[in-house]
Formats: sequence, structure tokens, C-alpha cells
Amino acid sequence: MGYPPVPDAAEVARHFGQAVRNARRDDRPYRHWKLADVLPETLCTGILTLPIAPPQLGQTDGTRNTYNMQRCFITPLLRSKFPTCAVLSDALQRPEVARLMAETCDIPAAGSFLRMEYIQDTDGAWLEPHRDIPEKLFSMVIYLCTGPDAKDWGTDIYDSERRWVGRSSGEFNSGVIFVPGPATWHGFDPRPIVGVRRLMEINYVRPSWRDREQLTFPDRPIDLG
Repeated sequence: MGYPPVPDAAEVARHFGQAVRNARRDDRPYRHWKLADVLPETLCTGILTLPIAPPQLGQTDGTRNTYNMQRCFITPLLRSKFPTCAVLSDALQRPEVARLMAETCDIPAAGSFLRMEYIQDTDGAWLEPHRDIPEKLFSMVIYLCTGPDAKDWGTDIYDSERRWVGRSSGEFNSGVIFVPGPATWHGFDPRPIVGVRRLMEINYVRPSWRDREQLTFPDRPIDLG
């Protein structure tokens, strides 16, 4: 028997959909949604127990592009190796989830592609204030941080002048969604990371996305059913 037990994709989709429907919308400093209890606990455990070591990067330069080769995207290979990756992928590819995201975020989800990254930040990692590119139809982070400092490991939020205005909660299994735009400045200010800051970044990206090797289903665009 495999450990941990993995729920089926329909249950994950139902659970995730309920979290999105219950999300709290805030329009300051830009439109975003805060979610709680995003994924079934057994699926969270499945992600945390994946045999994937955090990249050993040391002090970084405030971007992720500089170490693209060490990033962990949920690809067809990982889907084939790990049931946890397969179930999460299948759930977020489902038409009912895609319709919900399209309606919630007011985005043209049909024909886009699912992109998911498993991020494991260690001490020295940080992200400079930046805006996501418009090829991302929505950006979502699910926090899977554990430990006494995890509550302080949320995303930093800035206003249109790149002044710090707040920080999302890093509470376990919480999440944040926003639609990239000209004012959506965010990052991760330098601070100690004792342990590993684990999170999932999830996007639907436009068909023009160039890095096809990052896509979860590179040959299957999102279908609204």
C-alpha cells in the first residue's frame, strides 16, 4: 500500500472548487482572492512527501529565471512517476474547475495550458518586487509551509509605486490568486528561512507560452466542456 493515500481527482476538484467559491476578494492594492483549506489534507501530505530535494542555491539574486534548470515543474514525467502529481494535475485540468476559474477571475481560460511549479525555498532565497507577465492568465500560490516561522513566509504585496503595503499569510494550505496586470507588484523580501518554504505556484497560461517543457499537459489545452 502506498503512502500517503491519494484522493481521486474528482474529490480534489470538489475540495478546490469549494475553496475558490469561499475565497475572500480584496481590491486593494489590486484585485486578489485569499483562500483557506485549498486542498485535501492527504494531498498536501502527498506533496510534502514527494522525494524531490530542495535545490541548493545559497544566496539568490531575487529572480527565479536565473536557476530555471533547477526548478521543479509538474510535467508529464512527474505525472507518470507520482500519483500525487497526477491527481492534482487531473483535478485542475477538469472542465468544471476551468469554468470556475474563468468565471471567478474573468479570464479566457479555454485553450490555455496548465502550468504548475513545486517551489522549495531555503535560506537565502528572496524575490524582488515584480509583476507577472500577461501570458499568465492567473497566478495562484498555495502555501505548504510548516514550522513555527511559516506564518511569516507569505508573499509581500506592494502598491503601484513598489512600496510595501502588506503580506499574505503563509498559513498552511492557504492560498492567494490574482490576475497579472500593470499594478500587481509582489515579491518575497529577504528574511530568514529556517527549514524549507514549500509552495505550489499554479497558472493557466496563454497558448503563446514559449517554455513548453514547463507545461503539465503540453498537448492538452484547457477545455471548458
